[in-house]
Amino acid sequence: MKKLRVLVLMHPSLVPPDSIEGCTEKEIFQWKTEYDVVSTLRTLGHEVRPLGVQDELQPIRAAVQDWKPHIVFNLLEEFHGVSEFDQHVVSFLELLRVPYTGCNPRGMVLARGKALSKKLLFYHRIRVPGFAVVPRGRKARRPRALAYPAIVKSLTEEASLGISQASIVDSDEKLEERVRFIHDSVGTDAIVEQFIEGRELYVAVLGNQRLEVLPVWELVFENMPPGSAAIATARVKHNPEYQEKRGIYHQPAEALPPEVHAHIVKTTKRAVRILELDGYARFDYRLTPAGELYFLEANPNPDISEREEFAAAATAAGYPYPDLMQRIVSLGMARSRRSVAP
Repeated sequence: MKKLRVLVLMHPSLVPPDSIEGCTEKEIFQWKTEYDVVSTLRTLGHEVRPLGVQDELQPIRAAVQDWKPHIVFNLLEEFHGVSEFDQHVVSFLELLRVPYTGCNPRGMVLARGKALSKKLLFYHRIRVPGFAVVPRGRKARRPRALAYPAIVKSLTEEASLGISQASIVDSDEKLEERVRFIHDSVGTDAIVEQFIEGRELYVAVLGNQRLEVLPVWELVFENMPPGSAAIATARVKHNPEYQEKRGIYHQPAEALPPEVHAHIVKTTKRAVRILELDGYARFDYRLTPAGELYFLEANPNPDISEREEFAAAATAAGYPYPDLMQRIVSLGMARSRRSVAP
């Protein structure tokens, strides 16, 4: 295995220490992905340089010109405080003609817009929930074809930002209130979706031209309060104490009929190509008790920390975490053979 110079892009506040000794679990949770990636790449023998990036592109240009990395490992989820701007950083890497990991900017644009991705997949006869977009400054009005209950989300933000039990609404009054919350507190347009009862499935995929769908994973809720919906709220995703208290964990999806599993794999591969994704991505689905699969969203930059579902599914597929990191790097190098001179 060739040893590479790897420049790792991340938010400045998430640059991890060289060692976790003496760090609290709460501190580690904030930059666990960055630490896992950097430390694992170093264990593999690569020369790794973390770079905090917030609102300036010049540090990236300087690092590429001066240090001449073989590849940039992109962990940015925003730029200048705006999640949609991370795609511009990837476009900048393409202009610099340096290989990078993760998804290309075209795929990021198509996948990040929850409404756009649903329109594209619906056109190709992939089942999606009914939905409507409420731009900022507009009053929420439920289309007649969209029945309650519904769930209100940010149109563009990820990581369940702005999602709580209050996101599920069953009246026009609650709909207006929650849309206003997304507009005012999250600061984005809102999307109102038909709420699909069922199992929460996550499907990870690796590859550029040749795609490998990893084992189907499921988010399990064992001890939710009475009347609570089993949804991936911000607290469910990011609060370890709440996860332990409510018996929330991820595991391989059990008891999937062979025909359902085959449909999930086929649908995921079709969706990757429709949305022009590459590198690695994760798809979120709902599977109803009747076996109907609904596409919820595609994440072209999912959490790849060692403890999250993407890495767990990769391990189940025969990619222990170091192998997964090397695979992601190899996919970035293979897609773009335009590395800077050593």
